[in-house]
Amino acid sequence: MKLTILGGGGFRVPLVYGALLQDHAEGRVTHVVLHDLDAGRLSAVTRVLAEQAAGVPDAPGVSATTDLDEALRGADFVFSAIRVGGLEGRAHDERVALAEGVLGQETVGAGGIAYGLRTVPVAVDIAQRVARLAPDAWVINFTNPAGLVTEAMSRHLGDRVIGICDSPVGLGRRIARVLGVENPGEAWIDYVGLNHLGWVRGLRVAGRDELPRLLADPDLLGSFEEGKLFGADWLRSLGAIPNEYLHYYYFNREAVRAYQQAEKTRGAFLHDQQARFYAEMRNPDAPALALWDRTRAEREATYMAENRETAGAGERDEDDLSGGYEKVALALMRAIARDERTTLILNVRNRRTLSVLDPEAVIEVPCLVDANGAHPVTVDPLPDHATGLVCAVKAVEREVLAAAGSGSRATAVKAFALHPLVDSVNVARRLVEGYTEVHPGLAYLR
Repeated sequence: MKLTILGGGGFRVPLVYGALLQDHAEGRVTHVVLHDLDAGRLSAVTRVLAEQAAGVPDAPGVSATTDLDEALRGADFVFSAIRVGGLEGRAHDERVALAEGVLGQETVGAGGIAYGLRTVPVAVDIAQRVARLAPDAWVINFTNPAGLVTEAMSRHLGDRVIGICDSPVGLGRRIARVLGVENPGEAWIDYVGLNHLGWVRGLRVAGRDELPRLLADPDLLGSFEEGKLFGADWLRSLGAIPNEYLHYYYFNREAVRAYQQAEKTRGAFLHDQQARFYAEMRNPDAPALALWDRTRAEREATYMAENRETAGAGERDEDDLSGGYEKVALALMRAIARDERTTLILNVRNRRTLSVLDPEAVIEVPCLVDANGAHPVTVDPLPDHATGLVCAVKAVEREVLAAAGSGSRATAVKAFALHPLVDSVNVARRLVEGYTEVHPGLAYLR
């Protein structure tokens, strides 16, 4: 079985390959094709993968190419983890937004819109190529903003594109852990929303909802990441546990202030950190895997550092430093390729799951996965406050898709202006001006 990884020179690719090395069942991935526009990054990552595979019997073969069509032909699965504009583009997204006093995070607010406007045209081109060159392939999208990009690709691939994110999985795992659930896989997580905009409303074990027990115990609430970020009082008020990215909404002013005062934005930090890694990898004698692992540990430990500092949450727990999206991707591929039925929280087309959104809207919910793909389960309606936020952000995503499709600058301004974290038409106009000045990839906006 052939897996093509788009963004194959990306820093997190060894996580995916490491998960594949642990899979020895029949019908597993036997060949991995890495595609990237940067041959130097491809070479570096290929070396890391070679060291990972050393001594592993029947390790999947690895090849690399800068030719997109070559990479896609014959693929059974396509894993998309591209970053249009690179980390330099992410740093620009942050700086332009923060200069206007609004959030520049890569998936939330102004930064997410800018990133989406750059990425959607490229993602659509990829989807069209997949439909032509590998029509039977399943596309697993991790490219951010994951929900928006998955929806753009679904217009050409239908249900054969599925978006994944490790945030809901990590959140469910942390809740299960503090509740003493020995096997998190036995827990049913009632989670619903959009990518980076969802809430856990229940966690059922053997038919019993254990979330009320967590919400009633201040000590338990203060013992894990989201409890530290949001505070026990706010979580009890909500009656749910929000995805960590909702900290940018519920504590927006504090988050913006913290990012403005930080020595470096997250994008700038990662840009410099990864530049050092790839520069060191140009030395043929560099210990590739050890160097990658050390860089990864630093990356994970500093994740959302400004938010945790604002909340007084301290450092991340060691159990939360292991990532997780590669495990979701592998579980998804297994379920489809082998008909190993499972339940995963995924980004899929709504169908009739949330009545406030149309059937084509991509949402993030628990899905039953089998050989025919991912099927969203029926969920209870969201409370009014969550419904309002989900509908507002989905409306913004639709304006981003419209702007990317038409090249309309006015529509791009509308997308920024309608976002709850921008809240000014004048600021929206200045954001479009600022972003088009620094991003060649937005030259299509007229």
